[in-house]
Amino acid sequence: MAVLDQRIESEYAIYNGDCMEVMPTLPDGSVHLSVYSPPFAGLYVYSSSERDLSNARDYGQFLEHYGYVVRELHRVTMPGRMTAVHCMDVPESNTGKGDALRDFPGDIIRLHRDLGWDYAARYHVWKEPLTVRNRTMTKGLAHKTIVDDATRCSVASADYLLVFRKRGDNPVPVAHPVGLTEYAGERVPPAELLKYRGWTGNQIENRYSHWVWRQYASAFWDDVRLDRVLPFREARDEEDEKHVHPLQLDVIDRMVCLWSNPGETILTPFMGVGSEVYSAVRGGRRGIGVELKRSYYLQAIRNMEHAVHRDVDEASWLEQVPDEPEPEAPRERRPDAGTADGLASPDDDPMRMTRPEPKRRPPEGWVALYEEGDPRAWYYARYAGAAPGPCRTPADALD
Repeated sequence: MAVLDQRIESEYAIYNGDCMEVMPTLPDGSVHLSVYSPPFAGLYVYSSSERDLSNARDYGQFLEHYGYVVRELHRVTMPGRMTAVHCMDVPESNTGKGDALRDFPGDIIRLHRDLGWDYAARYHVWKEPLTVRNRTMTKGLAHKTIVDDATRCSVASADYLLVFRKRGDNPVPVAHPVGLTEYAGERVPPAELLKYRGWTGNQIENRYSHWVWRQYASAFWDDVRLDRVLPFREARDEEDEKHVHPLQLDVIDRMVCLWSNPGETILTPFMGVGSEVYSAVRGGRRGIGVELKRSYYLQAIRNMEHAVHRDVDEASWLEQVPDEPEPEAPRERRPDAGTADGLASPDDDPMRMTRPEPKRRPPEGWVALYEEGDPRAWYYARYAGAAPGPCRTPADALD
């Protein structure tokens, strides 16, 4: 097997290499669940490697090469078991003049159906619109768009979790004999239900598990903790487009719990910084991960060192976004307030309360924004009256 590096432990095996070099070494039907985010075709370039799917010549070639991955996942997956794909609609442009979206999820569904999978479910992971706007600078999300011509506005798209089942009978049922005993999300289970947790009697009476299942069975997951992600900042390098933001652990924990048994094998062919392998190990499963990019792989090693130490409080080392400040009283808006790209100045922004303060105030005529999930990744943008048009620059450039 041609890999650049590997770390093999009793609970996991992770590889720095091409997943199409690693997966052919796995036996048929040896994987019980796979979870991953494929490269988002046309949206990001993840590395300069010719093996990187994001460097495909065009969208057609991307789907052709991705098909090899899906076909190999089908071979290694046990009959009747699941694969879960995290994806999103991909914007084809960002002109602010009526941009179109590519139905990437639809193409993923059609590809899987053609290669022997049944389409089982689609979950929507809610995203806060202002945060999406500030992170992506999508012009169609600017308030100015609906002021000028709302036919050109866009949407803060949810992330999608597409679930597929390999055709055939599952030889090992994924059973929960005492119901669901853990809840991964931001809601607080009602106190009167806690006594039913791990209920060994008639499961019709298991009100705690019924409550958890109602959260998980919903097609709209608006209770995912968006800031509960593995450390990732150190994995960024000069090739990145500041896109790296791992899949939320709440999402992965739900999949691992619902569709695998303790002790089974979870595979992720696009490992990133190790989120899926981490959740697998913390959930009592075995994890296999493959990552082509060296910096991501090295961060995954560091993250997995925490995964095996279950006595360490997770919250003490995970990436944490500071709590939101208390809401401020609305401010009277100046007649000339606004920006060339639709953003208000700091004093005029009615949603300013949803962002933590920067470490230092921006210069006069600038507004501070930040990357989603990364309050240290500040940049500044000029607002109306201070510049002839939209402008953004890293904070360091203003020193």
